[in-house]
Amino acid sequence: MKRRNAPLLLTSQRTTLTEGDCACSSSADTSLPTNMNMATLRLPADLIRQPLNDDFHVFLSPRGNYGASVLNREAIALLTEFDSCAKNPSRTAPAHFLKSFLAQGLLETDAPSLQRSNTLTAWLHVTDRCNLRCPYCYLPHLREDMSMPTAQAALRSVIRSALGRDFKRIKLKYAGGEPLLRFPFIRDLHEYAKLQAAQNGLSLDAVVLSNGVLLTDEIAQTLAASNIRLMISLDGIGNDHDVHRPYPNGRGSFREASAAIDRALSNGLTPHISVTVSAKTIDGLPQLVGWILQKDIPFNLNFYRESETSAAQADLPLDEEKTIAGLLKTFKVIESNLPRRNALSGMVDRANISAPRAYACGAGRDYLAFDQNGKVAPCQMLLQKTVADIHAPDALSVIQSDGTGFQNFPADEKEGCAACAWKRWCAGGCSLAAYRATGRYDVKSPYCKIYKAILPEAVRLEGLRVLKFGSNLLQ
Repeated sequence: MKRRNAPLLLTSQRTTLTEGDCACSSSADTSLPTNMNMATLRLPADLIRQPLNDDFHVFLSPRGNYGASVLNREAIALLTEFDSCAKNPSRTAPAHFLKSFLAQGLLETDAPSLQRSNTLTAWLHVTDRCNLRCPYCYLPHLREDMSMPTAQAALRSVIRSALGRDFKRIKLKYAGGEPLLRFPFIRDLHEYAKLQAAQNGLSLDAVVLSNGVLLTDEIAQTLAASNIRLMISLDGIGNDHDVHRPYPNGRGSFREASAAIDRALSNGLTPHISVTVSAKTIDGLPQLVGWILQKDIPFNLNFYRESETSAAQADLPLDEEKTIAGLLKTFKVIESNLPRRNALSGMVDRANISAPRAYACGAGRDYLAFDQNGKVAPCQMLLQKTVADIHAPDALSVIQSDGTGFQNFPADEKEGCAACAWKRWCAGGCSLAAYRATGRYDVKSPYCKIYKAILPEAVRLEGLRVLKFGSNLLQ
């Protein structure tokens, strides 16, 4: 793009947080400040800035909720002019640009704050049965299903907690096990969920978390017609997927999983691809991401997290240097085929450069995980350690007040995170993974070194993508 005299503040469409087998938080509610004192305008002290070329820089702000911004020299000069007004009240800057700078978090007027999500998310464990035997799975694979009365009671429990805490939306994750083993059940349950949400004035969002191998044209069409999204797990191409996700007899499932992705697309349903990365598959990650980019579908990466059931698998834990090298090779693939959508929002495990936040996930805060028997845990990886059930007047209150088990600390309270420039995007990583590694919930992620090595490159790549596809907010 040629340099222009007009100021350019480029951004792309807002990107929601990625789907996955995780208690990921939804985007926070944000609004522009009111009753602003122009003399207090300033650049955020922790604003991240990187050059893309001689004319353009990419900015990432923990005050915004719209991802990265790309500014040319003229826009940067304009931005610093606003900052100068606070230091010299006699100076003025063109106020009609102010809203755009504030919306992107490039200026602030008072103490920083991150507002809470307006969405209460619930994992509904419709079955513990599964047709695959993934070595990293944290479930016992009991031959147990959730009954319809239990499922309906779970939905009513979610709604009670949502209404009691002024949530505006509920999000349901139909999960397992393999939920497509019970698709007619999900179809009928979702009709009940739509009715209950509408009667209580709540918006409803839903996703099926699947390995994909049971997907049929009929199921894909029903999901699309019911506005239920689909997440499919795909961990590699060919053997790289098969070593992670085999059938009980040892045969790999890549052929069926990849066919399911094509089947979903052919039926008007864009699946979200969830990739679990381990030491077994990191070398094949560039090939997988290239394959996904060719299909132009959203995806995210999840770093392997040890559980009680997977601890014996010595070949799964990630090596830091090998993982960093594999991710950098993957980023080269992305740079050669920049997508229109933000592919970098879910490229670094729990970090997400499209939405700053205080917590890495919603576990213990705005998330409920219901097992097949109607008991409730703060996270689906803790379904064996439930703390409430569907009969509780407010299950979320029980989760939030429990001080004996899982604790989800904000990044500001995690050892090793408080002074880190990246804390608003990784939020210290998964607290459960930290506990497995150290015996403490209030410490930084065991993948901290990987995050710090990869996040700057992710921001640069996102800047290049915005430079190519973004629109100018200052027009």
